[in-house]
Amino acid sequence: MADKMFENNQVTIMGEIVSDFVYSHEVYGEGFYMVEVSVNRLSNFVDHIPVMVSERLINVQENCSGQYVYITGQFRSFNRHEEHKNRLVLSVFAREFELVEELDGEGATNQIFLDGFICKESVYRKTPLGREIADLLVAVNRSYGKSDYIPCICWGRNARFAAGFEVGTHVQIWGRIQSREYVKKISETEVEQRVAYEVSVSKIEFLE
Repeated sequence: MADKMFENNQVTIMGEIVSDFVYSHEVYGEGFYMVEVSVNRLSNFVDHIPVMVSERLINVQENCSGQYVYITGQFRSFNRHEEHKNRLVLSVFAREFELVEELDGEGATNQIFLDGFICKESVYRKTPLGREIADLLVAVNRSYGKSDYIPCICWGRNARFAAGFEVGTHVQIWGRIQSREYVKKISETEVEQRVAYEVSVSKIEFLE
């Protein structure tokens, strides 16, 4: 059953470590740390992806910044309570974390596959330039009765297709993880620069 849960949420990224390991939490004596990995897009834009890794997979006391890494795992979410409401926090949970000498092929790898269910009504819109976009929230089952809630963004033909999905629709999604900066209004006089993470969808199918 556990293997089945890993099959419905698969991430592979290859990029450069661009931060120190920062302690996150401990489970049954096993420490988990956060680290940031930069992955180049074909457009030369860089995505900065947060990765959670066990101290059993890598020496977290070592400075690995600037080294290349190959990671497989899952894209996971949890709710952090702040400002009187819950905020969805996303990161890649590493199952493999391997330092490599160089990046393969054209540079970096960034791939994700999700098998889950639409859990919020899709939002379809057009940009001022007429580009079609649909925002989806996909619930992906995890072991022990848990679920991860993954924001996904579709473009063009995929956006038109996804706009008609009802809550509860079973979907499979292929794409990549992307980071996006935005400005959050804190008060009338205060704003904060934040980063959102989502799946940019390259292919989507719905299952009967």
